[in-house]
Amino acid sequence: QVQLVESGGGLVQAGGSLSLSCVASGSIFSFNVMGWYRQAPGKQRELVAIVTSGGTTTYADSVKGRFTISRDNAKNTVYLQMNSLKPDDTAVYYCHSIQPYYWGQGTQVTVSS
Repeated sequence: QVQLVESGGGLVQAGGSLSLSCVASGSIFSFNVMGWYRQAPGKQRELVAIVTSGGTTTYADSVKGRFTISRDNAKNTVYLQMNSLKPDDTAVYYCHSIQPYYWGQGTQVTVSS
């Protein structure tokens, strides 16, 4: 059983930046696809960005050009660099491994206007 632990959330003003990290308790070398999802109050959880083991990335249209996902298999860590943050980015951000299937506990990101 691998645990995913997110960190780096917080409160930031619109236009600011935050960097999220997701550290796995075990090796993620064989984890094919990992990603970040978010859930705002009263809304469904949605995809933010994913990265494959080969480094291919996919982003939600709402974050393209502002967010960057990356992974460091040697450090068992997935990152999400978030720039030009907007109030609509406010949500709990979750780290997710699609295969094998794991979720982190989430980290709160709040963007004030």
